[in-house]
Amino acid sequence: MDREQAYMRMLGATANMQWNVAIMLEAKAEEAEKARNWICNHITADSFNGDHLQLKQSILMHDQIIEVLDGVNKMSQGIVSILRAVLPQDSNDDDSMDYGGYGGSD
Repeated sequence: MDREQAYMRMLGATANMQWNVAIMLEAKAEEAEKARNWICNHITADSFNGDHLQLKQSILMHDQIIEVLDGVNKMSQGIVSILRAVLPQDSNDDDSMDYGGYGGSD
């Protein structure tokens, strides 16, 4: 297998990974929406014995969201490293990226 075919396989695998992550995030968003609706309709300040318990429960919910965001961030960093390996690098542009005319000065 030559280098071009290997790069194409890497890009294909990356595209599949992004598609699967998009499906998982969509399902996670639907799950979060259902949980939000249930929480808004069933949990009130009277549901907790004290402020400490209410704060603890809120922190647990936020920790779950942070875990999801951290996982998405790590996956995105992996995709960036694959794209850096595949895409040619300009010697003139060290850290800047060309976005196809978007956001650059023309």
